[in-house]
Amino acid sequence: MDQNLKNVKNDKGENLSPVLPDDIKNYLIDIDGTICDDVPNEEPERMGTCEVYPDALEICNKWYEEGHIITFFTSRTEEHREITEYWLKKHGFKYHGLLVGKPRGGNYHWIDNHLVKATRFKGKFTDLVRVNATIEVFEP
Repeated sequence: MDQNLKNVKNDKGENLSPVLPDDIKNYLIDIDGTICDDVPNEEPERMGTCEVYPDALEICNKWYEEGHIITFFTSRTEEHREITEYWLKKHGFKYHGLLVGKPRGGNYHWIDNHLVKATRFKGKFTDLVRVNATIEVFEP
């Protein structure tokens, strides 16, 4: 994965955090309610048997095959990692990483020094399309 990263320097010639090429996306994808049925952490016995969303499997694996980075980012806890990895493997998801411990409750607002694009999942996984939208930004 690191071989894809490009070195970047600021106007003083100092190294900055490297970036991916413009044609490669770094997908952070939620699990519960996004690629499968929504299962709360309080019911871990359902995590190994919940239903996969076939369109999510197809699109995520397509993005992986196109060379994009796929990382699942979930509110499941470290104690749920093994069953989550089992479920992802059982259904054939191709991915690079699994991050657990995402804060629960939604209403996320991500602040980063790198470009962040967000897409809210509303029931169907498809290829992404461009639309104009109003966003919140820091005052210039």
